Amino acid sequence: RRLNQQPLGAGLTLAWWGAYWLMLRALQNYVGLRRVRFCFSAAATISPDVLRFFHDIGIRVKEGYGMTESTGLSFIHMGEDIRLGTVGKPIPGVEFKIADDGELLKRGQSIFVGYYKSPEATAASVIDGWLHTGDVAELTPEGHVRIVDRKKDLIITSGGKNISPSEIENALKVSPYINEAIVVGDGRNYLAALIQIDFENVGKWATDRRIAYTNFKNLSQLPQVEALISEAVDQVNARFARVENIRKFKLLDKALDHDDNELTATMKVRRANINKKFAAEIEGIYRAER
Repeated sequence: RRLNQQPLGAGLTLAWWGAYWLMLRALQNYVGLRRVRFCFSAAATISPDVLRFFHDIGIRVKEGYGMTESTGLSFIHMGEDIRLGTVGKPIPGVEFKIADDGELLKRGQSIFVGYYKSPEATAASVIDGWLHTGDVAELTPEGHVRIVDRKKDLIITSGGKNISPSEIENALKVSPYINEAIVVGDGRNYLAALIQIDFENVGKWATDRRIAYTNFKNLSQLPQVEALISEAVDQVNARFARVENIRKFKLLDKALDHDDNELTATMKVRRANINKKFAAEIEGIYRAER
């Protein structure tokens, strides 16, 4: 009700405080955020389901959006005007518009002058005073901006459908058994995914069922684990349109690593490197259909 800007009323307020002292306070302690006063999420998209969990236990997480080229923060949830899945509204002094191809453009005094000793890169990024962010965005009826994906990361299927892989990936990573997911399918008939299991959670799941394993590779290759992940994929598929469904997936037999140039320093997937490094695995997924 709070997220919908609706009053709780005396009954719900009393019930919430009862739940807080009986359970929610302990949960806040468990995640280490009981004393937090301002909590923000930025740098990468996050599943609304994850945000809803924190809101449900009384931690008011706000999303924001910014870039180094725009001196940091440009959009944020203001006050109690929080809409999950969006990055809020522009801060004072920032203008924005959405280009015909969906790219988010910004301008204002906070926009940088240019890249150091790189006029070509500057000219490609700032056109007629507008900073081209490289992010595809949408505007909600409430005036909030929703970041869809990086423009360069959009998948265009063989049928011409534009698909945002990050939305599907974030939904998959809500599962406690999935640590990382990379959706593929550019130019293909359907979507597939490379999935990295959460070694700790899947390992505990296997141990509880007396399923023996030796290491990450062995665990990821167990048929029981593949069935477990398949259930999680099916649950996500039920939430998306058929064209956005993951038809097949491949479990990675190693954890993605920054030292292997698979992740950035902030633990974001290097999508281009992954597609190149695991090209044989990706081709194997689609070859089976031929």
